[in-house]
Amino acid sequence: MTKQQKYPKEGYKQKEDKQQQQSSKGSEKIISGEAVPAVVEEILGRTGFRGEITQVKCLVQEGRDKGRSMRRNSKGPIRVGDILMLRETEIEARRIKSKITKGAYT
Repeated sequence: MTKQQKYPKEGYKQKEDKQQQQSSKGSEKIISGEAVPAVVEEILGRTGFRGEITQVKCLVQEGRDKGRSMRRNSKGPIRVGDILMLRETEIEARRIKSKITKGAYT
């Protein structure tokens, strides 16, 4: 069999177009074209399998969600007052679940 018999040009092209439409449908709504600055207000803790991710609370400075305080995960060195450039401001990170319920960690 040749390629033309396996994949007729018209049918193959239509399937490809449908897949592209489906994959880009949800992502266009969430991600706008530009990044939005947010200032780190508080460091909430470390997460990830080896503790390589830092969860922070940050305040969005511009855009549609200006003034919103949200939880985000950040990789790498970070401290209070740093500015994060967020590609989207709709999704918030899950809260870190502490294994210790009593004692020093409250």
